[in-house]
Amino acid sequence: MRDLAGGFGYLLAGQRWVFRHGRWLGFGLLPGLVSLVLYAGAFIALGYGADDLTAWATPFADDWSSPWQGLFRGFLTALSIGLGLFLAVITFTAVTLLVGQPFYESLSEQVDRSEGGDVPESGLPLIRELWISARDSLRVLLRVVLYGILLFALGFIPVVGQTVIPVIGFCVSGFFLAEELTAVALQRRGVELKDRLVLLRGRRTLALGFGVPLVLAFLLPLVAVFLMPGAVAGATLMVRHLRGEDEDRPAEGEEHTPGQDRGATPGQAQGAPYPPQYPAPAQPDGPYRYPAGGAAGGPAQGPAGGFGPPPNPYSS
Repeated sequence: MRDLAGGFGYLLAGQRWVFRHGRWLGFGLLPGLVSLVLYAGAFIALGYGADDLTAWATPFADDWSSPWQGLFRGFLTALSIGLGLFLAVITFTAVTLLVGQPFYESLSEQVDRSEGGDVPESGLPLIRELWISARDSLRVLLRVVLYGILLFALGFIPVVGQTVIPVIGFCVSGFFLAEELTAVALQRRGVELKDRLVLLRGRRTLALGFGVPLVLAFLLPLVAVFLMPGAVAGATLMVRHLRGEDEDRPAEGEEHTPGQDRGATPGQAQGAPYPPQYPAPAQPDGPYRYPAGGAAGGPAQGPAGGFGPPPNPYSS
């Protein structure tokens, strides 16, 4: 449960980050809007042509009597529209990330920069990065489709198919959605797809806490567009946690003082003689201040080279 809450926390942290950096929110919206227009056109075309597609695919039902022909083809039409919606949900992120590769990579770099430490860069040409991203997205999509076919078949099991199987389907989609989003930051770090999957499987519930709420939100296309920039930012923050890159980051509200020794007591600057909980003793004002190395009540080197307080010339 702690990892589930942690994954959702990274999702919220990413949304807060982009709203604090409004310019990056605007840049991150552009690829999502382009993808939304493309998907809306494809879905409208599917809606208008689903009946004709079903009739073309089932010529053997032309001679069926009413109402069986209408029921059969109506079921297949609804099934094709539902399948199209499912494919749209599971591919929207991959297509949006591919369209917006330069935008989201720059956004991820800025998140790393704002968190401190190194800012990894792949050093690859843009064409090469696009090719790797498309290749890995296709591999992930094939895995999702295989899981989808299996879960679709299991959905016909009475009771279980209408309760447990949908939950498993959302979990599978959420895990792979988290993989797609973390790929932006991990690809810059030179992590291959198989290693990315191993990394996320090691913290599966953390990935589910991040990905499942996004799957539910992405069922609404406009919501998906507005959440994408923050999802990329949150995935970058989660990658930093998974790889242990934020362990030396100063706590929120605390700034690291230049020259401060990370190995010293917290708050103690490098070379400081006293830690903050043991401040240096105060010295009296006037001509009889204790020389360096002395303290009130302790030995101090006098003017004659001996030890003890300086002599008082007016003493009797």
